[in-house]
Amino acid sequence: MDFGQLKKLMAESRNIVFFGGAGTSTESGIPDFRSADGLYQAQGGGQIAPEEILSHDFFMARTADFYDFYRSKMVYPDVLPNAAHYALAGLEQQGRLAAVITQNIDGLYQKAGSRNVLELHGSVHRNFCMNCREAYSLQDVLKSEGEYPRCKRCGGIVKPDVVLYQESLDMDLLQRAAEYIRQADVLIVAGTSLTVQPAAGLVRLYEGSKFILINKSATPMDGMANYLISDSVAKVLAAMTAGGESP
Repeated sequence: MDFGQLKKLMAESRNIVFFGGAGTSTESGIPDFRSADGLYQAQGGGQIAPEEILSHDFFMARTADFYDFYRSKMVYPDVLPNAAHYALAGLEQQGRLAAVITQNIDGLYQKAGSRNVLELHGSVHRNFCMNCREAYSLQDVLKSEGEYPRCKRCGGIVKPDVVLYQESLDMDLLQRAAEYIRQADVLIVAGTSLTVQPAAGLVRLYEGSKFILINKSATPMDGMANYLISDSVAKVLAAMTAGGESP
């Protein structure tokens, strides 16, 4: 594809908003959820479905089993950002990108240098005691002794600050994301199946005519896109911007 027109859009814009999902991080080595090779397809043989393990009820009833799955399948402390993350950080530094809105919990946008990141589903890097709200880092959780991490202050269960099934999104954060999308000049949506609500519904709030959708598989909103690209998110964002190379 000739990216000349998209590069021109990037160069002329001062209010770009990026909305991304798991496909943004797959090229860093983090598996996605809903693709043919994703995490939700990998479980079999009578094992408990990931959707059940990642629910609030399961966390409360079987905390040790939750953490066995969480530590092995959901946390990747050593992965590095890819060209997509660096491209977005570069756009922000140039004053062109207003916000990154993400369904991801891996913290790679921040690691690449992005500052205004709205994490709709939370982050593995924030963890809190459910009793006293004492804060713990990801390393604290990974190095904790016992079947699951307990608070050093009060002994309570330490829970990742991620939104589990049966839990609600932060409505204030969701409203901020909605306002960014409504006001966006250019909206880039990438690496998401656009099937998870209410986050996916945010895309429908965009009223402009520069909607760029990048995803390897079809989405329910392909028909809304002004520019539809079926390719690698990292490859496309690097080609569209001047900030696509890692330092």
